[in-house]
Amino acid sequence: MLTLSKVSKAYAHKTLFEEISLQVNTGDRMALVGANGAGKSTLFSIILKTLPPDEGSVNLDRYTTLGYLPQETTVIGDETVLELATNISPEHERLRSILSEGDRTGATDTEEYHEAQGKFAELGAYQLEPKAKRILKGLAFRETDFDRKAKTMSGGWVMRAHLARLLVMEPDLLMLDEPTNHLDLESLQWFETYLQSYPGAILMISHDRSFLNALVDQILELRNQTLHIYRGNYDDYVLERAEREARQLSAFQNQQKEIQRLQEFADRFRAKASKASQAQSKLKQIDRMEKLEAPETTDKKINIRFPQPPRSGQRVIALEEVHHAYGDLSVYQGINFEAERGNRTVLVGPNGAGKSTLLKLLGGALEIQQGKRILGHNALVGYFSQNRVEMLNPNRTVLQEVMSISKPVPEVAARTVLGSFLFSGDDAYKKTAVLSGGEKSRLSLVKLLLDPPNLLLMDEPTTHLDMASIDALIQALKQYEGTIVFISHDVYFIRALAQNVLHISGGKLTAYSGDYDYYLEKSNAVSAKHALVAGDKLTDSRPQETIVEKVKAPSTFKTKEQKRKEAEERQARSTAKKSAKTDLIQVEADIADLERRKKAVCAQLESHETYKQGGQAVDLNRELTNLESELEEKNRRWEFISELIAEAST
Repeated sequence: MLTLSKVSKAYAHKTLFEEISLQVNTGDRMALVGANGAGKSTLFSIILKTLPPDEGSVNLDRYTTLGYLPQETTVIGDETVLELATNISPEHERLRSILSEGDRTGATDTEEYHEAQGKFAELGAYQLEPKAKRILKGLAFRETDFDRKAKTMSGGWVMRAHLARLLVMEPDLLMLDEPTNHLDLESLQWFETYLQSYPGAILMISHDRSFLNALVDQILELRNQTLHIYRGNYDDYVLERAEREARQLSAFQNQQKEIQRLQEFADRFRAKASKASQAQSKLKQIDRMEKLEAPETTDKKINIRFPQPPRSGQRVIALEEVHHAYGDLSVYQGINFEAERGNRTVLVGPNGAGKSTLLKLLGGALEIQQGKRILGHNALVGYFSQNRVEMLNPNRTVLQEVMSISKPVPEVAARTVLGSFLFSGDDAYKKTAVLSGGEKSRLSLVKLLLDPPNLLLMDEPTTHLDMASIDALIQALKQYEGTIVFISHDVYFIRALAQNVLHISGGKLTAYSGDYDYYLEKSNAVSAKHALVAGDKLTDSRPQETIVEKVKAPSTFKTKEQKRKEAEERQARSTAKKSAKTDLIQVEADIADLERRKKAVCAQLESHETYKQGGQAVDLNRELTNLESELEEKNRRWEFISELIAEAST
């Protein structure tokens, strides 16, 4: 299917890999791993033939189809989500365009239209739409999303639509670069199950260890300019690599002992006439040896002692009868929540259920509209979101920003922590204004860990981190003595940290006093709907689970008063739905306007003229950050509105 033969690639004076070979066959499940900068993305580009190798060859079988999902979104046009998901080839897109134009203008009797219709049917294109809809639903799109312009959605949703297109296309070789980055837990679980029965071969780059363990049977490690191949999943690879390194170290040490023994013999007897020839023979024996290299251990364990926060009271924070709505759209009605000192709680639930809203309510980033937010004795709150970047000073370097915390640590310690979060060498002297969004997010995380509050609220903290950095973060949070409430789609990270699980769906909170595996076992489901059903079945005879809000089963007998109340509720839902649709139109217009403004700012930042005017680039970067923050908030509002419309329709 795919063969790489003695492929080499170097940039300037740095060799990424040298004479590597690989064969990918039908049904293979492979993951490409390695440190940042090892050349993983470069190797993908060479396979895709968007980048030529310096030496060697890449051969794809003539009739093999290849599909690729990049890590970041690609340019899209005016197509809807469903059209994007079914545009599996240029020919499909051409035929669809002809048919759409004919339907729009009424020119359906032309020869071109009928010919396009016939070819469309021959390609099986009419069967693509039902398949695409099933896949889009699995990736958490709603039916109301199908006819929405893809470009009006956030980058994460556009990536999901591109992923759906690849799954509809079903190429012989599916290449995925960090495919789980834009998925919530439940979409991730659906995607994982779907790929387990995927008919083609899969080659992926991913930092999600649980995902790799569930799917791959070969690990390809780029290390020391060589491609090392391991059989098994990621856990198997870690064990086998450790065993290989132990064998290599033992062989190296034994050879060094033998070289030392031979050298000592030669040194002792080379001046003695009767032994000179033997001494010379020993030296030749050393020269003839194929010298072994000392093995370099990968992923060195990073041992960092982080500062500890001041001790809080036993009850750190509580929400009492809290209501929250976006306009007329209610997200929470009278919820209660409490976190005790030392608890580590993960928030789970479907996308748009209100997890980030709850975190913002706890963090004070959203105003309490009704009810109470109660901080416990000596509680200090730190809220880490993906929009925390506006807290960075664009005129400072990375190191200066870290050293600006209220209780500065020694520079050596700061540099060590920065290195563990991918800021190595001269990166410490970069201005924060030129950092990417991911770099700014990581820098904010470093600042939070070096000057921690005693209540940490974290929204997707592992985004943009590689495996070594995730391990460093887990190590820091395990020794952290405060309280943590967090959201994550990284199952490995959740399993390493969570002691409690709070499931959120439909404005209801269901607490599980156990880790993530306990939650899965007790909920008997991976979807929000099943988790709610499981929540209904819980009773007070099972004290290990605390039901924050129960979903009550309807009575089989209804009085006139109950029927009247139900009719009023239906009318209220209908009114709310109409209002929500109006709000949805306005939000979509706001998103489109923000996207236009963002595009204009990006164009200015790409212009050389911008940098001739002192301070303009800094102002534009600040404006871009604000626009991105507004866009994310608008997209979240859109998700809430869409979900409420969908619920009102059921």
